[in-house]
Amino acid sequence: MKRFCLKPIFTLTFILYSLFISAQTELKNQIVDFGTMLPIESASIYIQNTTTGTISNADGKFVLLVPESYANDTLVVSSIGYKSFKVLVGKFDNSNVIYLEEDIAALDEVLLVADTRPKTGNEIVLKALEKLSVNFPEAPYVQKGFLRYKERNTKEFKWLIESAITLYDSSFTSNSNQNLKINVDQMRKSYDLRDVDSLLVYTSYLKQEKGLRNLKAKNLKRDTIKTSSLVQAIKWNDRRTNGLEILFGGKLNILRNSGKSKALFGEDILKSHQFELDTILVDNDRKIYKIRIDNGSDYVNLETKGIYNDGYHARGWMYVYWDNYAIKKIEYELVAASPQQKSRSKVLFGTQVNHKLVITFMEYHDKMYPNYLYYETPKLVNVGKSSEGKTDEETEAYNKEERYYYSVQELLFTEIVVEPEDVAQEMDKPWDANIFSIKPYDKAFWKNYNTLLESEEDEQLIKDLTQRSTLYKE
Repeated sequence: MKRFCLKPIFTLTFILYSLFISAQTELKNQIVDFGTMLPIESASIYIQNTTTGTISNADGKFVLLVPESYANDTLVVSSIGYKSFKVLVGKFDNSNVIYLEEDIAALDEVLLVADTRPKTGNEIVLKALEKLSVNFPEAPYVQKGFLRYKERNTKEFKWLIESAITLYDSSFTSNSNQNLKINVDQMRKSYDLRDVDSLLVYTSYLKQEKGLRNLKAKNLKRDTIKTSSLVQAIKWNDRRTNGLEILFGGKLNILRNSGKSKALFGEDILKSHQFELDTILVDNDRKIYKIRIDNGSDYVNLETKGIYNDGYHARGWMYVYWDNYAIKKIEYELVAASPQQKSRSKVLFGTQVNHKLVITFMEYHDKMYPNYLYYETPKLVNVGKSSEGKTDEETEAYNKEERYYYSVQELLFTEIVVEPEDVAQEMDKPWDANIFSIKPYDKAFWKNYNTLLESEEDEQLIKDLTQRSTLYKE
């Protein structure tokens, strides 16, 4: 009877796997404004004609893992309003800082090219929205990316999740609620050191999930409620306010869901928004409109179930390519404007900016796909916690630091799948969009996966959170 020697097979497999793992080139550096010598945040760093890329952090720094097969391809570093930097991947120098020079087009020259072109900010935005069905994908696709979710108070991180996700979209014209799917594939970090004492959340949970419509938080006592019940309520609240299904399927996915009834950028957009052409910039050798977003005569209403999320004015910026009216980037804030929302925001959150959103898009095969998403909102977490036994100073400090957190979600997409056979294969698996559930950790997977580089401040806060989490578990 023949006996197979498995050791050489395992050795060969390990060698081949190691070669695959090492067949990556790490590109890292800092991007700086040549004129001001300040770091450039959110610059795009990518391999030309591919979807492999990343963005720079608040310090202008980035890390990008590139397959060695791309050694003869071109690395592009670009940022709106700057001349692009290009170099072969194989000749990239990790030791030299990348300086970008400003590049601004002549506004008069562009506007006088043709009389038939839109001239005002409102006209340009309406044209861009009209072109969404042309510039956005009309066929099913899959994207893979990296998610960082964090919550912090004024001093420290309280919660951190880092995951690899997959997003499926059947097409721009389809209903996102029915034809957009999200899956959390892997989890790299998950630390949760929040308190679980919010009677307000527990009251909302009982009202909406248990049908106790007349219940009030002041009628509840913390010491009579099991901690497990509070935890269940808080997890329910996490998903309804910060779940990926809400973010992608709701109004704040501004362009993707512009065809929905009562959409923020729907047919009544000019009632709640006004747009003013600011200037013409350049993005990777293409002219791009820079348009200011301002408030209209009506308030912006998100109409969130169970939450007073209305009474806002919009402000921000939109960047629209001059040649095809494709929208490259949106910076969007919702600021408390109605008397009720101003009062609510001041009392509950200590801020008037309730929603801050940044969305950028990448062009691939002449279509615009989501590239990077940043969403920030204050989140009420500890209303109803007893102040018994605390001094007035301690109670005041608690209310400022622990009453609410800043919740931030960042998403970087680094791969697009468009071939029908490959998309169908990706679809043949269970889908779970719950970013708060524990997922497996695969060290080899993360070694070859592009992620967002933390800023120096965030890196220190994450280290502190990791240490506190370890002590908490002990």
